[in-house]
Amino acid sequence: MIKKYIAYLIRWQLSTPILAICIIFFVNLGTTWSTIIANLIGGLLFFWVDKFIFTSKTFNTIWDIKENEKCNKCGKIGRVYRLIKYYSYDRINDKNPIYLCEKCSKEKFEIIKNKGIKYD
Repeated sequence: MIKKYIAYLIRWQLSTPILAICIIFFVNLGTTWSTIIANLIGGLLFFWVDKFIFTSKTFNTIWDIKENEKCNKCGKIGRVYRLIKYYSYDRINDKNPIYLCEKCSKEKFEIIKNKGIKYD
């Protein structure tokens, strides 16, 4: 959630120069109309950025990674992964978390994706 919030704040700051340029360009229309036009242009541009921020896998997938641990599936010792959240797949409050090596983790992740896990 914090990554999503930071991305949104950065996006918000990037909109400032674009809106300022619009207001300067349309200054002859007056402050009110140039602001309205600037906000319409901003909405047209940043709708897509906001959509990416709030629907992208980048911000909706949470992993836990540990070093020198045992894979719960094949027993290999090394870096292990636990998929905690991927859209409606949610194991945040899992009492018995399962950690998998990279190979086993990729296999499980593909199974989850192929089941058609979608947004909540």
